Amino acid sequence: MLDETEAPPAAPTVERVYALEYARMVRLAYLLTGSTAVAEDLVQDSFVQLQRHWATAREPVAYLRTCVVNACKAHHRRVGRERARFADLVTSDVLPETPIVLDALASLPYRQRAALILKYWEDRPEAEIAAALGCRPATVRSLVHRGLATLRKVIT
Repeated sequence: MLDETEAPPAAPTVERVYALEYARMVRLAYLLTGSTAVAEDLVQDSFVQLQRHWATAREPVAYLRTCVVNACKAHHRRVGRERARFADLVTSDVLPETPIVLDALASLPYRQRAALILKYWEDRPEAEIAAALGCRPATVRSLVHRGLATLRKVIT
C-alpha cells in the first residue's frame, strides 16, 4: 500500500525513456555501425519511430532496441550498395587506432555481430535477441557460436 506522502510511480513517457535509454542505445548502435555520428542519427530515427507507435508498444525499451538493431542493419545494407556502386570512390573509414576487437567485430556478418553485441555488451537473453533479429533463439545460439569462433581465429 502506498504511503500518503509517496506519489505513485510515474507512467513511462517517451521523454523518460529517452532520458534513460538514449546513451545505451547510442552505444549499441555505435558497436553495430562503428560510427558515433551514424549511431546518433539512427537512434534519433528510432526514437521518432517509437514515438509514432507509443500507444501500441507494450514494451517500449524492447521496441526501441529492435528499431535500433533494424536501423543499423538497414544502414549496413545501404552502405554495401553504395560501396558496390561506387567502389573506386569509397575508402574505408576504420581508423588506425581502432582496437583490434572492434575491427574483428566489424569483419563479422551483421547478424553474428548483432547477436554477439546484444548478448555480451547489452547482456540480453536469447529470447530478446531473437526478437530483435527476427529469428529463433536456437538461431541466436548458432550466430553467437559462429561469431565467437570467427573472432578467435581473427584475434589469435
